[in-house]
Amino acid sequence: MLDIKITRTTAPKAKPDESNLGFGKKFTDHMFVMDYTEGEGWHDARIVPYGPFELDPATVVFHYAQEIFEGMKAYRTADDTIQLFRPDCNAKRFQDSADRLCIPKIPVEDYIQAVETLVDVDRDWVPHSDGASLYIRPFVFANDVGLGVHASKHYIFCIICAPSGAYYAEGINPVRIYVEDEYIRAAPGLTGFTKCGGNYAASIKAGELAEEQGYAQVLWLDGVERKYVEEVGSMNIFFVIDGEIITPALTGSVLSGITRKSAIEICRSKGYTVTERKITIQEVAEAYDAGKLDEVFGTGTAAVISPVGHLKWEDKIMEINDNKIGQISQMLYDTMTGIQWGKIPDEFGWTVEVK
Repeated sequence: MLDIKITRTTAPKAKPDESNLGFGKKFTDHMFVMDYTEGEGWHDARIVPYGPFELDPATVVFHYAQEIFEGMKAYRTADDTIQLFRPDCNAKRFQDSADRLCIPKIPVEDYIQAVETLVDVDRDWVPHSDGASLYIRPFVFANDVGLGVHASKHYIFCIICAPSGAYYAEGINPVRIYVEDEYIRAAPGLTGFTKCGGNYAASIKAGELAEEQGYAQVLWLDGVERKYVEEVGSMNIFFVIDGEIITPALTGSVLSGITRKSAIEICRSKGYTVTERKITIQEVAEAYDAGKLDEVFGTGTAAVISPVGHLKWEDKIMEINDNKIGQISQMLYDTMTGIQWGKIPDEFGWTVEVK
């Protein structure tokens, strides 16, 4: 168990207007920080007033991108309870990312304790308005100074929080997705299954090109044959074909999403057939032509469920379910958000109260 020293701010910020929160723009009063030193391990766990780091220009992370992060949320229920959603899954994925990036792992129980303690200190920042939540961003970065390419001997683990508005302020509108077949996001043996900044930096170019054509996000194909569907820029992807729910298997280049995992478990609990396997974009197009592509939706922490109404692959444009949210997408959104905000019973034991 961590011995966390708490130093509270002497200059609390004004709370933001909950009707205009946006995403990741405003940050709470405090942050969690812990240091790693080779030979000593993780030490000096503390919560301090939110503020900048002072880093040498030769700090390793600036040059070789040795860093990882997570994304999760805290929710305020109608009875004023603050709760987290499956924090153990985020903690375990953080360990998987750390292992691939040669970063010392943080024990699951220490990760969860750090998150819970910070959220408790800043619990007044958890929004009260419907659909809004406190976004939580844990991250680790290498802070050795020097330009040699090797694993750092020093790291900083930090957690910051940002109150964020409802993703769908005016109802769930299906998104437009563009299938990218020139650039790739990941390939076998690389870092596609991790949450590291390099993956996201590499995706920006294709995202810009998609946006220029009026598309919200990119659907990535595999990096070897350029034909198997992998994931959307910030979401895992699901296809409902002739009543069967299909999602790309976790083969090492697809992020193991917590919302993805939860969606699969909810669907199976309700009797749906869910298959995790390789699926080509050609198979998706053929299902569309045959009138069997019932729904397409993405899953992720930010939007929870994001229905896809419009999918463009090369010259082919597929309009799915009349550009409306489908039955399974709506069920998943209602179930997942119902559990997260305490509106329906948590039959899965996924929520953790912050006391």
